[in-house]
Amino acid sequence: MTTAPMSQQTIEQLSINTIRTLSLDAVQAANSGHPGLPLGAAPMAYVLWTKFLRHNPSNPKWFNRDRFLLSAGHGSMLIYSLLHLTGYESVSLQEIKDFRQWGSKTPGHPENHLTAGVEVTTGPLGQGFANGVGMAMAEAYLAETFNREGYPVVDNNIYAICSDGDLMEGVSSEAASLAGHLGLGKLVYLYDDNHVTIEGQTDLAFSEDVTKRFEAVGWHVQMVEDGNDLDAIEHAIRAAKEVTDKPSLIRVRTVIGFGLPYEGTSDAHSDAPGEEAVRETKRNLGWNEEATFYVPDEVYEHFGSAKVKGAEMEAEWDSLVSAYSSSHPDDAETFKRVISDALPEGWEDSLPSFEDVKAAATRVYSGDVLNSIADDIPQLIGGSADLGPSNKTDIKSSSSFAEGNYSGRIIHFGVREHAMGSLMNGMALYGGIIPFGGTFLTFSDYMRPAIRLAALSEIQTIYVFTHDSIGLGEDGPTHQSVEHICALRAIPNLNVIRPCDAHEVREAWKAALLRKGAPTAMAFSRQKVALIDRTKYAGAEGLHKGAYVLAEAEGGDAELIIIATGSEVGLAMETREKLQEEGTPVRVVSMPCWELFEEQSNDYKESVLPSSVTKRFVIEAGVSQGWERYAGLEGAMLTVDRFGASAPAEVVFDKYGFNIDNAVAMAKEVIG
Repeated sequence: MTTAPMSQQTIEQLSINTIRTLSLDAVQAANSGHPGLPLGAAPMAYVLWTKFLRHNPSNPKWFNRDRFLLSAGHGSMLIYSLLHLTGYESVSLQEIKDFRQWGSKTPGHPENHLTAGVEVTTGPLGQGFANGVGMAMAEAYLAETFNREGYPVVDNNIYAICSDGDLMEGVSSEAASLAGHLGLGKLVYLYDDNHVTIEGQTDLAFSEDVTKRFEAVGWHVQMVEDGNDLDAIEHAIRAAKEVTDKPSLIRVRTVIGFGLPYEGTSDAHSDAPGEEAVRETKRNLGWNEEATFYVPDEVYEHFGSAKVKGAEMEAEWDSLVSAYSSSHPDDAETFKRVISDALPEGWEDSLPSFEDVKAAATRVYSGDVLNSIADDIPQLIGGSADLGPSNKTDIKSSSSFAEGNYSGRIIHFGVREHAMGSLMNGMALYGGIIPFGGTFLTFSDYMRPAIRLAALSEIQTIYVFTHDSIGLGEDGPTHQSVEHICALRAIPNLNVIRPCDAHEVREAWKAALLRKGAPTAMAFSRQKVALIDRTKYAGAEGLHKGAYVLAEAEGGDAELIIIATGSEVGLAMETREKLQEEGTPVRVVSMPCWELFEEQSNDYKESVLPSSVTKRFVIEAGVSQGWERYAGLEGAMLTVDRFGASAPAEVVFDKYGFNIDNAVAMAKEVIG
């Protein structure tokens, strides 16, 4: 391979090779990373960032910016190089040198909460692809809701670079299908079509016609045969932007590890090349092979125009919003509040009091709460994975989100749980949206990777999980949740709330809406739950502390503490009543959320679960794992450590020991 000497290179080629060599030097210094993608995809990234991407490096959170996602997050040095060169303060040259090191803002895979300018946390393949679809949905909803003639205050594109691996993952197929169905024309994806994965050529496992596949699900598809042809890439992106009724995929045929002595092979994918290969690559690119982390002054100057252009674009938008405020003051006030992620003043006043509540499943109460507050909180938008009537997630005053009706707030995700979770992440990260999504709790397994990334990304998403236990009944063990609450509780920065009655459901929704920087999973029952007299026992406000004393022991200090969640709180209260009648003082603690409880002071936790009371009895229709910390060595647990069974819910509960006779007997055994 021969390339013109550096002095003869155009500023475009010089800039592209700067991206390449910065990436190469960083990977080599870290002795790990993925050099293949930055070396091969640098030209398409350069064209996108210099000729199309609307962004302001001085204000990475400017709302009307275009969003760029590196779905193939393993190639993270590509985006770090671009952020550095275009002037983002978050990525200095020292940060580039500290790639993948402790405390740096250039981790192995991009993290949105860590590095300004990184829109989404990517790395698990397919997630960024689906996040972008969620962002395009958010853009479409906010644009149709707030834009007025002459005032396009929401108007931006969602761009991404995705890889062969992204397209192999099932979540990308789910998301692509919905994107095409919805006609999301603001979505433009560049596909790094290099035919190589870690194990070898993609034809080892991937031989489908990608063009036909995406055309079949409603995408506009183009092909660029040479990934170094800047004019062809520019032409394709312009053509994609002109297609307003379909998402676009641009297949760009690239050479992975371009310039490496072994370019185009799997060896170029993911290993540090070694010093000699780095020098040879620089020679191939016409670069000074002795220089490391070198950025020519003219390249800094060339990329530096991004700051000037960005400031100008943001100033123009500010003027537009100012004029919008004059012409449409009420809309503008709501718009500004929504994009600042603020809830309307007094929204809590719309929450139902449930004063004359009747016995029902907690999923029913959840639907009541959602519909009581939906009209006051326009950024609350969501739906279900084809289970809306069961999950009670429909906003009755709204309509379906669909092509031609992007202002609808009922999202039909289809039977696509994994994509639903990933789309929700994209919506939340776009801004101005608090997304919620519903399915049966057992199907949280399908969306667990997206839930985990929501927690890692520190974003506000709300999961409405219904049919939360063996109480599902006749559908049997395939649909009955047993280990799922425990599995969700294992995810850091995820609040898992299992409310016991209408009042706790109300407070659960309130907690989820107030909880910034973390997702919330709420688990609701299919079966009716017991009515708890809140005038006699504690109010449900204690939910915000994770656990609280629902019913205090009577007739002396508590000899036993019963701890329960969800539908089993009713059984706990009934057990307490029996024991109290026999003269045994019993305290009942409702513990709807472990995570909130663990955030409380030691004094508060001691007041709820005093260490002096070692006789404890846990009741929850799920696995026992984790409850040991609260039950203690002298405690017992009425839990479910096996799969469920197909029968009416009341029969399954009875056969599994969730009945008053067994509960009382177990409690007495604990007391001794």
